[in-house]
Amino acid sequence: MSTPAQHKIGSGFGADSTADEVLRGIDLTGRLAIVTGGYSGLGLETTRALAEAGAHVVVPARRPEVARGELAGIGHVEVDELDLGDLDSVRGFAERFLASGRGIDLLIGNAGIMACPETRVGPGWETQFATNHLGHYALANRLWPALASGEGARVVSVSSRGHHLSPVRWDDVQWTEGYDKWQAYGQAKTANALFALQLDTLGRDFGVRAFSLHPGGIMTPLQRHLPKEEMVERGWIDEQGNPLNPAGFKTPEQGAATQVWAATSPRLDGLGGLYLEDCDIAEPAPADGTWAGVKDWATDPEQAARLWTLSAELTGVDAFAK
Repeated sequence: MSTPAQHKIGSGFGADSTADEVLRGIDLTGRLAIVTGGYSGLGLETTRALAEAGAHVVVPARRPEVARGELAGIGHVEVDELDLGDLDSVRGFAERFLASGRGIDLLIGNAGIMACPETRVGPGWETQFATNHLGHYALANRLWPALASGEGARVVSVSSRGHHLSPVRWDDVQWTEGYDKWQAYGQAKTANALFALQLDTLGRDFGVRAFSLHPGGIMTPLQRHLPKEEMVERGWIDEQGNPLNPAGFKTPEQGAATQVWAATSPRLDGLGGLYLEDCDIAEPAPADGTWAGVKDWATDPEQAARLWTLSAELTGVDAFAK
């Protein structure tokens, strides 16, 4: 079921708004943000916009040297190493950050992979579920002392309208049989939304709120696993590999706007656990199957709690364990 607040609030922004526009008039001086994957695609634009608004941005990166090159020229940014598909790497990053004694105001789980061939990480986990969800789950739990130490931290989980493709497959979360790259992506994106819902439930008494969101369709390196023929068939690129910018697709500046809005908007003060799109709270998905809004299975508090329990069992990490 959807939460009572899962309806538009008339934010004044929309699908065409940019990250700079939603940050206009917002001063982030003295605030610290962590943006996973903050050196490529939407993450790079998110890092730039937050830094230019005054925030100090920490960018954990699987390829730190590449990240430093991409972020050259942007002030108030530091890079550290993190591979979300490796829980030892997640622990190492979190320990290094906590040792610095700093608090976290904004944690944006932006990094992700999409529709990759069947691959396994860790103890045989399906890579999309492990990287997109379990890695971010473990990261937020490891960083919890720094999140809870501040005043009103926000955690933003970048989901996708791709969550329409699949709920969590409780009978075979790791896709041990019949792997489908798009449905596996859909499950991982549903998990991103359920993670934010449960984190908000657990964290709100500590002043920590969480949101999930669909950034929009954008041509970024997220498509790197897709064969050229598939992108041509979908109308995303031409035969020469040039982007076609299909109707409804956004620029990176527009695509980063919703996650920046989620992380900083005063309109969301006192709210949490909600799924956002186009710089507003999303409506529940229509019953006719229209590709819009948020599915009930991504806003179900019982499934959110069940996923949290499963994630804690798999990763061995739970900041709220009694």
